[in-house]
Amino acid sequence: MLIETYEIELYTPPWNPGGDRFAARARFAGNISKVLPYLNAILRGAHYVPAMNTLMVKQGELLVAFHPYEIAITDAANHTDAERQLKPWIELVNQTWERRREITPEQSSRPRPTHLAIYKLLPNTNCRQCNELTCYIFATKLMLSLRKLEECKPLFEPAYEEQRAALQDLISP
Repeated sequence: MLIETYEIELYTPPWNPGGDRFAARARFAGNISKVLPYLNAILRGAHYVPAMNTLMVKQGELLVAFHPYEIAITDAANHTDAERQLKPWIELVNQTWERRREITPEQSSRPRPTHLAIYKLLPNTNCRQCNELTCYIFATKLMLSLRKLEECKPLFEPAYEEQRAALQDLISP
């Protein structure tokens, strides 16, 4: 087993200051870097950055990030919710490590769009129709799957049709 014990920590994510939801992480003593290529092979849509020993994957609205000494998630209501959401990912790490002889590790990285690339394609009106203070914050949350493209009302005006099409191609799984 790679992860035997861990501690859960809640924190306010930088993209949601003052919000009622938290980011959370499970911290552990052992380094899980060696399992990341195996997770990359079995988790469809994962984004692996070998140079940074980081693997990220989206599951619905949730973003999960695997780092050498922690697994982090983007959305938890409280400590109990964080533990409930993190436990299956910790179990997946341990199960994947136990099955590593059956899995061909995958070292390649599948890039995902940056928040800046998304931001450049938004209308940049800062209209707040999406309930965010700025288009930049919306772009960051869109990248993290915390928001949906449809929530940007100006983007669906005829003047932004090309940008919308480019964004849909960029963020589609």
